[in-house]
Amino acid sequence: MAFELVGETREDLGRSGSRRLRRQGRIPAIVYGGGEEPRPITLGQNDLLHEMDREGFYTSILTIKVGKDSQSVVVKAVQRHPARTQILHLDFQRIVADQQITLNVPIRIVGEIDSLGIKEGGVVDRLLTDIEVSCLPRHLPEYLEIDVSALEINQLMHLSDIALPEGVSSVALDHDQDQAVVAINPPRREEIDERMEEAIEEDEIPPGEVPTTEEDESADDASGD
Repeated sequence: MAFELVGETREDLGRSGSRRLRRQGRIPAIVYGGGEEPRPITLGQNDLLHEMDREGFYTSILTIKVGKDSQSVVVKAVQRHPARTQILHLDFQRIVADQQITLNVPIRIVGEIDSLGIKEGGVVDRLLTDIEVSCLPRHLPEYLEIDVSALEINQLMHLSDIALPEGVSSVALDHDQDQAVVAINPPRREEIDERMEEAIEEDEIPPGEVPTTEEDESADDASGD
């Protein structure tokens, strides 16, 4: 998935400069790493928000163009306003082809339809939504899958159950942290009660028969008079 942002070199530095930029519809940002000096830039707020709404923005390699220069980067930090839907600042890290990067990659759950636990009435409980991986930029996966088709009620799967592509390692597993990713839990009490109520209601109302309301009964009495 391709993401491209068009930036401008930032000349007006400092807090007061940042406030002026935001009032003008520009968002301050910094591009750093890759053996080069940090480069302050600004991005158009509307274009930035549009790209940030797209799936994969935070877990993909992006391209930032400033004038004739083009740089591959990843998002490392986003500073948001505590009370308003506003981006205050972004940090981007330069990507170098032969240098390892660490980035969070989404986890996709597959096999839910065939899951033994779900067929028995269990409920999927997502314990992790993404996994931090380390790899060269060319090996960065768009997402990772975990198959729950063989999972039964009260069973769970861990990071070690995810098949990692060649050249990709899990940062947590490298530190001996085999975290739980997904579980199939028994249905909660309220869910059981809801199912019982639905079953009772379906039994009380024969197919094709519509219950009458008080207004309908009043109308029938009036017509009989």
